Amino acid sequence: MDNKNVKEENVKESKSLNFIQQIIEEDLKNNVNDGRVHTRFPPEPNGYLHIGHAKSICLNFSLAQQYQGKCNLRFDDTNPVKEDTEYVDSIMNDIKWLGFKWDGEPMYTSDYFQQLYDWAVKLITDGKAYVDDQSAAQIAEQKGTPTVPGTESQFRSRSVEENLDLFQRMKNGEFKDGEKVLRAKIDMTSSNMHLRDPLMYRIMHAHHHRTGDQWCIYPMYDYAHGESDYIEGITHSICTLEFEVHRPLYEWFVNNLTETEYRPKQREFARLNLSYTVMSKRKLLELVKDNHVKGWDDPRMPTVSGLRRRGYTAASIRNFADTIGVAKRNNVIEVSLLEHCVREDLNKIATRVMGVLNPVKLIIDNYAEGEEEWLRIDNNPEDENGGTREIPFSRELYIERDDFMEDAPKKFFRMTPGREVRLKAGYIVMCENAVKDADGNITEIHCTYDPKSKSGSGSEESNRKVKGTLHWVSAKHAAKAEVRIYDRLFNHEAPDAQKETDFKEFINPDSLQILSECYVEPSLKSSNSEDHFQFTRLGYFSVDKDSTAEKLVFNRTVSLKDSWSKNQKK
Repeated sequence: MDNKNVKEENVKESKSLNFIQQIIEEDLKNNVNDGRVHTRFPPEPNGYLHIGHAKSICLNFSLAQQYQGKCNLRFDDTNPVKEDTEYVDSIMNDIKWLGFKWDGEPMYTSDYFQQLYDWAVKLITDGKAYVDDQSAAQIAEQKGTPTVPGTESQFRSRSVEENLDLFQRMKNGEFKDGEKVLRAKIDMTSSNMHLRDPLMYRIMHAHHHRTGDQWCIYPMYDYAHGESDYIEGITHSICTLEFEVHRPLYEWFVNNLTETEYRPKQREFARLNLSYTVMSKRKLLELVKDNHVKGWDDPRMPTVSGLRRRGYTAASIRNFADTIGVAKRNNVIEVSLLEHCVREDLNKIATRVMGVLNPVKLIIDNYAEGEEEWLRIDNNPEDENGGTREIPFSRELYIERDDFMEDAPKKFFRMTPGREVRLKAGYIVMCENAVKDADGNITEIHCTYDPKSKSGSGSEESNRKVKGTLHWVSAKHAAKAEVRIYDRLFNHEAPDAQKETDFKEFINPDSLQILSECYVEPSLKSSNSEDHFQFTRLGYFSVDKDSTAEKLVFNRTVSLKDSWSKNQKK
């Protein structure tokens, strides 16, 4: 390839780079931080990860892979009141399931508590930090507003010696929670509110999940964040957009506590906002604690574990993150795009099976009693290596109740008296009549079949065109199952954006429907938790963790209809 073509290829490549990649490319070009790329994913272990965290995971780990760098997993465990090892374990499991691996052992901000304390002492010694006795409310009032400068604390002029003594005594546990704080001494008139003498340490007499009762003072995120990045050698500290105004403080701490040429660089991207969803961990925890959902992994939750249990694949979530890209400004992504991504993946990998969710018995009057045969069917027409399996066929079958209508309109191409339909992979049948109980409910449908019309037999009768094809299961062989039909948890597009209304008021009362009298083909008796299937004509389903050999339980992942894809074509 000549130089002209090389340049053209480079231009094409640069146009396809997102703005974070462009920043990294420029840093590598200028040999910033010795040309290294070292990212990190820093979750607080105070809840389960959701789809927004998954986007950040995909970004940070993929960048490290793309530039042959490293990505750390660091737990921001500076608030012992809200944190738990349960969350630590779940976060590690989610990252592994998504298909990523962090470098080395997991890291914890608590590993750096002594170094952070020593650095805080340095700032006090340099006259850049002080102990304040005021309450949180008083400090907040003195900070002013974005248009009104703050006023200095009366404790701001304490001597270095007094501040060092008080800070030592804070560490030793001599004061109660909230009695004193350590603040950085920056600028109470700054136009950036985060630079108006921000808090560095607060007193919390709480047991920490890793350090126990060793500490009773804990660093604030804005202080610990940049210094932890520095300790670990992070080059690109990628945060969501709300931390953009925190960046000057991030840089102030790093610049005032380090003397090396190396500096971590914070850059921000737009967080994921998804329609019909709440993404606040606090609000998700509220849903769990108030029993609006059945745990963090409830399939209606936007958590990674909830999506996984519902039947979403790791590949579909990674593809979703790649499709939405990395934006500079916040926007709302339609949840239908996420659904489109899982349909696209499941269409390739899910075995096609037959299940009947609202059954009514279909009896083939001219099929011999006691006789049965096994019909061969493709596992997945989209997968050339998917293979085939055999399914049992007999005189008595189950079909969907909605697939029968006594007095059907012209465009009803399913079962109705006097009209032929095909039973998938089986025979063409003609409906004769229906049997009803005393209340007028249909209990049985009777039909006759054409023995020469078997699918794939090559006979003239098998090639006869009929307008309807129905799915079914053999009543004699079917496995009974419970099927859980999930819909969106909220019936408002932006449930937590309504200031006048509690977001829980928008909970969809029909977000879960449990169908306990379903039947599936016998091959599913050996299925395992998280196995994926397409129930013919009904949607994509996954085996729930509650499922046993005695009681099969399936979750509907998503319906077959793809509104997002149709809207894109329009």
